Parts: sequence; C-alpha cells; structure tokens
Amino acid sequence: MSTPPPTAAAGATAQISPSDDDLRAAIIKTKTANPSLGISKIRAAVLSENANWQLSENRVKKICQAEGLINAAPPPNAAKESSSNGPPKKEKAVYPASRVIEDLDIERWTGRVQVKYIDKRKGKGLFAKERIAEGEVIWKEDPFIISPEWELYDLQQNGRACTHCTTPLTDSSLTVHCSASSSTSYCPARFCNRLCHTRAQRVHPLLCPAQNPASVPLLKFARTSAWLGLAALSQCTARLLLDHAMQGEDAKTFEDEWKVVNALATLGMEERHKNGWLGGSEPDRVVWKKAYKLYLQAFDAPTTASDQKKLARLLKNRLPEHLHNQLFTYDGFLQGLGRMSLNLEAHGGLYTLHSHMNHDCDPNASVRHLDQRSALSRITVLAKRDIEPGEELFISYVDPSLGVRRRREEVNAWNFGTCRCKRCTKEEKEGGMKDEVGAEKTKEKSLDDLEKELKAGLGVM
Repeated sequence: MSTPPPTAAAGATAQISPSDDDLRAAIIKTKTANPSLGISKIRAAVLSENANWQLSENRVKKICQAEGLINAAPPPNAAKESSSNGPPKKEKAVYPASRVIEDLDIERWTGRVQVKYIDKRKGKGLFAKERIAEGEVIWKEDPFIISPEWELYDLQQNGRACTHCTTPLTDSSLTVHCSASSSTSYCPARFCNRLCHTRAQRVHPLLCPAQNPASVPLLKFARTSAWLGLAALSQCTARLLLDHAMQGEDAKTFEDEWKVVNALATLGMEERHKNGWLGGSEPDRVVWKKAYKLYLQAFDAPTTASDQKKLARLLKNRLPEHLHNQLFTYDGFLQGLGRMSLNLEAHGGLYTLHSHMNHDCDPNASVRHLDQRSALSRITVLAKRDIEPGEELFISYVDPSLGVRRRREEVNAWNFGTCRCKRCTKEEKEGGMKDEVGAEKTKEKSLDDLEKELKAGLGVM
C-alpha cells in the first residue's frame, strides 16, 4: 500500500488517479441513476463514492463525451424563467419546414410508393401503395446534384473520377475531357463518356475554372474547410442558374427544379444557431460571411471585368428579383446552407424522391450504391423487411448500432427533436442507459457491423 507524501496531514488518505475503465464504470453508474446530472455534479457524485480519487471536471467531460453521456443543451430560448406571477413559459420548438412538391411525377422512379403530408413536425413522407417484399428493389434514383465525399472530390480534381456521376475512371477510350479546357484555361474535369459530359452541362459550366474562373475561390474554400454543405449549395445554385439560363421560351423545366429545391426540408443556419443546434465543429458566423462573399463572387458579382464577362456568357437570362433575393441575399444563402445540411444523403448526393424519407432507428428500407462501375452516384432503395400497403418507408439518419441516448443526440443534431420511434421508446422503458453500460464490451463488434453496413452502402459486399 502506498503511503501519503510527507506533506500530507496525519491520517489522510492517499489520492489516486483512477483508471479509465474504473472511472467509466463509475460515471455510467452515476448517470444511469441520475440521468439529468451535468458534468460538475457527476464529478461530485463520483468523488463522494470514491473519496480517495483525484479527478478533474475535464476528465469527467472527456469520458462523458466518449460515451455519449452529455446532455443535449436545450435551445437558449427554449424555456424562459417566469416572473413570480406564474410558471415558466416555453418557446415553441423549431423544426425544419418542408412542403409537398406540386405535380411531382413519382412514376419516373416507381409506382410502388406515394407521398403524403404527415404533420408540421415530420413534414411529408413516403408510403407503400402495395406490398413490398424483403430484399426487393423499391426504386433507383440519380442525384439532383452530387457533392461527393472529399476522397472522391479529390479524384475528380485530378481527373480520376467522373465529374458528373463520381464513378472512378479507367483508361477507357470512351473517357471525355471537359470541352472548354485548353492550354491557357485548364479544367481537370473528365467524364465516363459523352452521355455524362452532356448531362454535366446542367451544372459543370458554372463550376468550371475555364468557363467561370470566379468559382475557383469558393470551391477551394469549401474544400479547405471540408464544408460539404457549401460545396453542395454551389452545385445546387449552379444547376438552378443554368436551368434558368437555358430555358428559352419554355420555363417549365426551371419551375420544376425550383419546386424541388423549395420543397426540401429547410432550417436556416441562423435558426439552427439561435436554437442551440449547431455543434462546435460546424462553421460559425465569421466563416458564413466569408463563404457568402465568395458565393456572390462566383455566381452573381465577380470582382474582375474578365470574370464578369465570362459569367455573363453563361447566364444570359437575368433572374427575376424575387428569385434573385432567394438565392443571393444573406438570409437566402443561410437558408440554402441549412437546406443542404438537412437533405444530403450519406455520400453527398441530393435526391428528389429519397429526400421524402423520414427517420426511424429500426428502418424498413436501406439505401445502397450498387452501380459501382457505371454510375456510382445512383442509389438503389431496398426493402429491409416486408412492407405492407399504407406503411411508411423509413431509413435511419444515424448509426443504428448506437445506444438509445447516442442515437437521440445525433437525431437531435439534425434538428428533428427527440426520436420517439418504437425502438427508442422500448429501449427507454427497458432502461436504455443500462444497455450502454456494456457498450465497451461490444464496441469492437459494433465497429465491425458498421464497417459492413458502410461497405454494403457502397456496394462492395
């Protein structure tokens, strides 16, 4: 047994630093018994049970963060202290707003589902029109826009992946280079074939360094910041502007595209910030303003006469004022960023029909990228189990192998409130926190399962 240092008072107990395993077990035990405790009170409770432990709040916080035991902070204005005259007043919860797309032709993808509006909180959803058997393909869908994960983006910038569909390229004779690229104005974009090159003209010209060099600083900033939402908004804005520029006498194509974007679930960055939803890892207001400046320079007001002329060649039809305001005011920009953050599929695509699907921790559908060699960005939606007529189709927005507390925290980060799905409700009643006490023992298995899920999603299993 160790003895106290010479300066310790007679009879004092030696202070020790507990191992991570011992501390983790003590914290989980305390948190299970008292779920509402914050960091400082958890530390006090643990020390009251272990008087000889030496323990800082910072260490307690790190363990709690690693185990997903941090209480989600309530929105700053969620509850205001009342005066002595009455009870506290609660502000209404703020959730993303979405709408049903008028005249959406779902038959383009499948005749097996239909769209229904559910309520203000959930918005719209997809429901089965007929029985769908486990394992059946429900539909396949190409993206409205794709802002791929950075590994694929870097391949695109090096001419090693298709700029349109993101498929890694081989040395095929069918590969096509950007037609605007030259020795004086180089563009690294390459495409699988002429079809991909043609389809890319709905987005690529405004993001092409040869055709619109004003976009280069914006895209570079998005990459340096690893800000996928900004990259996706750049893709989406490019598509809308080019659709409007190329519409000619027929405005229907642009109107249809505009309806798709406006109907997506939306909660602006300011709303997310005010209601406490933005995590510390997300860009802040200073970064928003810098991005906004580059966004305007790329698509609306380049800083040099040369860049202005090149942009004007691409955008011959001026946007009506109300559309211009929705895209290029600061508020419109922040709304667009929030829209992208909420609707991107796990691998960076924005899909019209897929964006209708709501979350459940025990989903009945899954999304896969099965066309590895021909169209990597195309998704295939499969039934995970039998789905009955009238049943809503669900996917999981979070890793379903996590415990109930972690899943709820991550769903909360999407601004959709506390998950009340059947699985969460059941695990909560059964003592969901206790399930996480043994999480360390099953962590390796969970990681293996997650690896399999990710590989399956990319079609490599």
